Amino acid sequence: MNAPRTLWLIGCGTMAGAMLRRWIAAGAVRGQDVFVLNRTDRVLPDGVAQGRALPPGPLPDAVVLGVKPQQIDVVAGQVAARIAGVPLLVSILAGVEEQAIARRFDAQAVVRAMPNLPVEIGKGVVALQSDGADAAARAAASELMAPLGLVEWVDPGLFDAVTALAGCGPGFVYRFVDALAAGGAALGLPADQALRLSRATVEGAGALAASLPDTPAQLADKVASPGGSTREGLNVLDRDDALRRLLVDTLAASARRNAEMAAAARE
Repeated sequence: MNAPRTLWLIGCGTMAGAMLRRWIAAGAVRGQDVFVLNRTDRVLPDGVAQGRALPPGPLPDAVVLGVKPQQIDVVAGQVAARIAGVPLLVSILAGVEEQAIARRFDAQAVVRAMPNLPVEIGKGVVALQSDGADAAARAAASELMAPLGLVEWVDPGLFDAVTALAGCGPGFVYRFVDALAAGGAALGLPADQALRLSRATVEGAGALAASLPDTPAQLADKVASPGGSTREGLNVLDRDDALRRLLVDTLAASARRNAEMAAAARE
């Protein structure tokens, strides 16, 4: 199986739309080779067709399920017969397990994918999982996702954990950026300036962390001179493991919700 070149997207919300824009910008697919099934028209890249029913003719190389997890049964009733036999079915439905997808849709291969929002600029993370897909289908899924950023195959038992960390993670980072800006404003900086500084600080720190072999802990120690102002601030974050415990609890809450959605989709 070669990398998919023709795609149907079942739903094209925030995440699927980000993936589509990156695929087209990177030349992975052409707009005229994509069809989007949606309830209302959206602003899509040039050449992409959209409508309320799937087009006639042969099946595409791949179908991407991009609806909300709670809509899976409604969508299956609408399109399962039409896409039966598709070579590759990729699901980005959080919490919906491979078996639950395969029970509703007849595809040659089913692959779960969990992207995060920075895929739109090719800096995302995409976790992939499949028990049933063969080596060719796995390679095709990997090649399709490659323009989006870091692609990692994960154990099915760890998919909820990866979803909580990488899939939900940008939301938590955005909260941190906002909180960092609020801290600067509390010290007297104009709010708009504090936000600009916060965004640029996180962008630069993240890029540096990605480019060096040092661990984030080692980088923090490089910034923090003994007895200096950074060390004094880190002492607050490190006291009683406050920041670490907060994030452990945050990711655990997201993972629990993924498990709840998986249980609902099994019914």
